[in-house]
Amino acid sequence: MRFDVITIFPKIIKAYLGESILKRAQERKLVEFCIYDLHKFSRDAKHHKVDDRPYGGGPGMVMQAEPIAQAIGSALKAKGKPQKAKIVLFSARGKQFTAKMAADWAKRYDRIIMIAGRYEGVDERIKKIYRMEEISMGPYVLTGGELPALVVADAVSRHIPGVLGAHESLEEKRYGVGVPAYTRPEIFRWPARGRDKKKKTYRVPKVLLSGDHKKIAEWRKKHAK
Repeated sequence: MRFDVITIFPKIIKAYLGESILKRAQERKLVEFCIYDLHKFSRDAKHHKVDDRPYGGGPGMVMQAEPIAQAIGSALKAKGKPQKAKIVLFSARGKQFTAKMAADWAKRYDRIIMIAGRYEGVDERIKKIYRMEEISMGPYVLTGGELPALVVADAVSRHIPGVLGAHESLEEKRYGVGVPAYTRPEIFRWPARGRDKKKKTYRVPKVLLSGDHKKIAEWRKKHAK
């Protein structure tokens, strides 16, 4: 799987990709990331400007269509075997991203091109040049599309065989999400809510200490969401 991210803040993306599971997945060549600095596609040789004031007036700035079109074109021209590519534009008005979408995309596509919008959005005409899907992370507005791009890359990568080390690592495939988890020590003492001087005792549920794998599995299924 290849992820192409078009952004004006490439360092944000690179910082996250240089750690943990996604870093190891890249080293093992299970996933590939190509980051496009949108400023490099600007016609403004001096300031590398990629935004301008909106027609019709109003506050804020709008990202220009041409630099984005150039960046997408450059990404699509990348060498390699023909790939099933999906282009995603992050937008507050887009369809909300879900776990099902992440799993489906991992199966259906070899490549996901993501546009990290900023400011008041992107010039509407870019959507007429390239077929793309507008995606939102939830019922709220973010300052930019970099975090959504990382969320999508992380969520989709989890469904690529080998990224998590074993298929069983997919929590939702075992019991569902939100299963309570405990580790050592068995007994943990701490002031209630961290304020009271008197310590309260917190214990691991007895069933998890029983060694009865059937009962443990039933308990986990019961507490999954």
